[in-house]
Amino acid sequence: MAKGYWISRLDVHDTDGYKPYLQGAEPAIAAFGGRFLVRGGTPEALEGTARARNVVVEFKDYETALACFHSPEYQAAYVSRVAASQGEHLIIEGYEGDQPAAATIEGPAAGPGTGYWVMRIDVHDMETYKSYVAADAIAIAKYEGWFVVRGGRHEGVHGEARSRNVLVAFKDLATALACYHSPEYQAALAFRSKAAVAEVIAIAGL
Repeated sequence: MAKGYWISRLDVHDTDGYKPYLQGAEPAIAAFGGRFLVRGGTPEALEGTARARNVVVEFKDYETALACFHSPEYQAAYVSRVAASQGEHLIIEGYEGDQPAAATIEGPAAGPGTGYWVMRIDVHDMETYKSYVAADAIAIAKYEGWFVVRGGRHEGVHGEARSRNVLVAFKDLATALACYHSPEYQAALAFRSKAAVAEVIAIAGL
């Protein structure tokens, strides 16, 4: 069964006002079995703009991710977040399809030090984008990345949501950056730049 994820980007403008959100959100997320993959850290903006704070939470499935967000306990805390920050909050289903690196690794990197790409994309030329998808698989396979999220059902529960969202895990942040800047990925990016607009960050896991 595919897992479910929260992908959240925000800028906090009231640090003291944000604290009640943290105090209430943590037990609510824990009650639904949520596990933080990314929580804060310094993002490196590879494309577009980046928010100062980025969070990725993993749940056992998409329905649980939705249920946690809409629970009374989490919503009571979320009021403080909305008042103290601005940003986006996406709930999305995980990816269970083919993996370019399946020949060399068995699953996504996990634990401290994992590196991630967090990508928000709007595609306006699907035919050209298909060329990007084919080409980017070459780079992902070489650097042993793993698609954790790749499209899928989603709900933008706060702020502006793009139509396509991707989360890729690498063994560490250095590898995530090396893959992005590699000749293989830059060749793929030439297709995506013609076919879509995006925000992309690289960030270390919790």
